[in-house]
Amino acid sequence: MSIEVEKKYRLTREQREELVRRLSESGATSEGEEFEENTLYSGGGLDLSKQVLRLRRVGRRAILTYKERYESSSAIKRQREDETEVKDAEAISAILDALGFKPALVYEKRRATWRLANAEVVVDELPFGFFAEIEGEEKSIREVEEQLGLADAEAEMATYPALTRQFGVKHDGVIEARFA
Repeated sequence: MSIEVEKKYRLTREQREELVRRLSESGATSEGEEFEENTLYSGGGLDLSKQVLRLRRVGRRAILTYKERYESSSAIKRQREDETEVKDAEAISAILDALGFKPALVYEKRRATWRLANAEVVVDELPFGFFAEIEGEEKSIREVEEQLGLADAEAEMATYPALTRQFGVKHDGVIEARFA
């Protein structure tokens, strides 16, 4: 079991552009950009208010993830995160279906990933807005947010699944947030 420690920020388009500029100028290493389709499942006793079973498709890759968020009022979140790359997304989807897990929501994301100091910085675009996350040890998160000018940026407390529920559209019983 691993613990993910991160802080998420809601950004305007201008803040996003400024962040990308600062990342480039800071010596951060770009790890590229990807398009993701994230399918979250319900069933099997999952408490969707704090647990996630997700199948992420990124190009030909697929990653199955279980997350469980720990209660906290801090903007820096800690959660259990176990994940593994799977060879065949359609096969794992069929296995989950056979076990009683059904797609509950889907959201798409464009993600640029960077490495700076001892942290990972991601810059995300979803159909409902722009966001950034800094993942690492709490000390690294605070140092990197200061270096990138994010110390005064609005922390986003909601998860992407919660935001998808808020801003998504229901199709055939599944809430979706997709790019047009």
